Amino acid sequence: MKTDARSLDHKTLTEMRKRAVSRVQAGENPTDVARILGINIRTLFRWLALYRGGGWQNLDASKRGGRPKKLDSKAMKWIYDTVTLKNPLQLKFPFALWTSKMVQELIKKRLGVKLSRSSVWRLLGQLGLSAQKPLWRAYQQDPEKVQKWVEEEYPEIRREATKVGAEIYFQDEAGVRSDFHNGTTWGKRGKTPIVSSTGARFSANMISAVSPRGKLRFMVTKRNVTATVFIEFLKRLLINAPGPVFVIVDGHPAHKAKIVKRFVEEQEGQLKLFFLPPYSPELNPDEYVWNHLKNNCLGKKVLTSKEQLREYIQSHLRSLQKMPRLIQSFFLAPTTRYAAF
Repeated sequence: MKTDARSLDHKTLTEMRKRAVSRVQAGENPTDVARILGINIRTLFRWLALYRGGGWQNLDASKRGGRPKKLDSKAMKWIYDTVTLKNPLQLKFPFALWTSKMVQELIKKRLGVKLSRSSVWRLLGQLGLSAQKPLWRAYQQDPEKVQKWVEEEYPEIRREATKVGAEIYFQDEAGVRSDFHNGTTWGKRGKTPIVSSTGARFSANMISAVSPRGKLRFMVTKRNVTATVFIEFLKRLLINAPGPVFVIVDGHPAHKAKIVKRFVEEQEGQLKLFFLPPYSPELNPDEYVWNHLKNNCLGKKVLTSKEQLREYIQSHLRSLQKMPRLIQSFFLAPTTRYAAF
């Protein structure tokens, strides 16, 4: 329910303004902050503009007027959306990473406002943004296809799922080897510690799928993930399903095989496959299942047999199945938030 800020007394409104601005500056998504506080997103950016124009004292609801703002709420929202949602290459910049100089140039060109580099730094900080090491994506990825998937194709899938009562799953495969290690260990200064393990290497292949509701389904196999193995996993997803099952997958050849297409058609609408944009693993929340398994379980253990490897994998994934909130958090990363429930 939306809150009419005009109906609040000055003290309550002032505190709400400060709380909203503080949360955004701490890195929370403005859309989430506005929803939690029950205010319009335009109102939130107006408060951010007020803060920028005069600091915390400018959020005092009992005060009126003040010096004119160089950047109003509409401009602040445009800057935030551009930096967080756009690739600089889409705006004809020659560099793929946002820099303060590029943001400075963009504001001057599009908004007609000239800011110093230090002022741009402050502005981005006030919007809850920070300079970070980026996640690299394959150069073959098509940004327009990714944008279309996030803004058009997936919302349409979600609407169809809601209409027919379907459960949406994001699926992925992964393989792990017995000699994978992650983390640190104590040792003598200047001498790299050595982790001893069996000289024999062995591996296991796995398939999993996660839903925005926090469900996790998985299968560990000794075989390579072929179309036949993929169909076996799909059959397991359909067992006791209360309604249709929508599965979102990548472009792996096994997913596009003729026998898979035939199997899907045989389910008469109870099963549908949808494909992520090419070279876009960061859009798949199920990637975080394998990251969690490798970094929080297998990467810190010495494995001596195939059976032990499978046992650790199954034990860890079963424990994840009992933590739906953790599974849901995989949908809250910057690149997967679009798919959150």
